[in-house]
Amino acid sequence: MIVKVLLKRYVPKEKESELLGLIRALRTLTTKQPGYVSGETFKRIDNPGESLVISIWQSLEDWERWVNSTERQVGDTGSGGRALGDKDGLWGVSICQKQVLGRW
Repeated sequence: MIVKVLLKRYVPKEKESELLGLIRALRTLTTKQPGYVSGETFKRIDNPGESLVISIWQSLEDWERWVNSTERQVGDTGSGGRALGDKDGLWGVSICQKQVLGRW
């Protein structure tokens, strides 16, 4: 079943360009992964330094394989992720499935 993964990241203003580089590098790696469908990145306009990345995967297993892969971990740290802040600047992960409510 399709899942959406929501990743929130926050970095201080002086490290925003590093965050953008990290997101770009990870997106490039992610697009090559089995089960990856698509992704979008949003930047809050009312709170600089906060970003939301939404990615869509064919299954939870596909996402878990990617997030636990050596390739992702190397890409994360190799792109300056560890320098961004606590836990790579990552402070929120939600994995969601669409809920079907029926007909109205």
